[in-house]
Amino acid sequence: KVMKVIIVIPTLNEKKNVNILIKKILKISKNFDLLFIDDNSNDGTQAEIIKKKRENNRIKYIFRKRKFGVGSAHKDGLIYAYRKGYKIAITMDSDGTHDPKYIPILIRNLYGYSLVITNRFKLKDSLKDWPLFRKILTTARYYLINFLLNISYDTSGAFRCYDLNKIKKKDILLAKNNSYSFFWESTFILHKKKYKIKDIPVNLPSRKLGSSKMKFRDILGALLYLFFYSVKRFIKL
Repeated sequence: KVMKVIIVIPTLNEKKNVNILIKKILKISKNFDLLFIDDNSNDGTQAEIIKKKRENNRIKYIFRKRKFGVGSAHKDGLIYAYRKGYKIAITMDSDGTHDPKYIPILIRNLYGYSLVITNRFKLKDSLKDWPLFRKILTTARYYLINFLLNISYDTSGAFRCYDLNKIKKKDILLAKNNSYSFFWESTFILHKKKYKIKDIPVNLPSRKLGSSKMKFRDILGALLYLFFYSVKRFIKL
């Protein structure tokens, strides 16, 4: 019996990357379902997804009326996965930085764990072709989160694998942030609730097509959220 696996992929103006990603995933397995969560793209991404769905019924989509945030997209994708009875959910970016070749590795490593996340800092040259500013920003965020929350995972990446039989939906939804901080917040909550988490090393190439959706206000907002969150945690302790 084939295990029900869904790949949750948020999109925002990723027309150039959608086709490439679908081809790569379906080359790995024809048994995966793909769910695109699109935040009202205006570059033809939605038309591309609809076209691909006509060619392959394993492609699903949720089109949202505006930009609700990447964390919110992940929540909607996971809620869909629980509702439809999937056993495993993989979440990944649509910008070409997350290589589908890691999907079978994520699933294999899920044995005995509730959540497997990818770690960009276990391999020496994982970020070698990234722009210097993004490399510094990502590395600083990694160490800051781990220091403030006293955890050792690479918690801010979206490329991860959930065992939906083991993780309760309500525990994932305890993470309130709807933007980029959803990733570390949800990981921290699952860690505190004693779910078994594993991280595996990956190479993460920089984006080749399209442009990053992360703005300065996202960086500032994420930093403030982290500080307030960690202060609140210390007060509770």
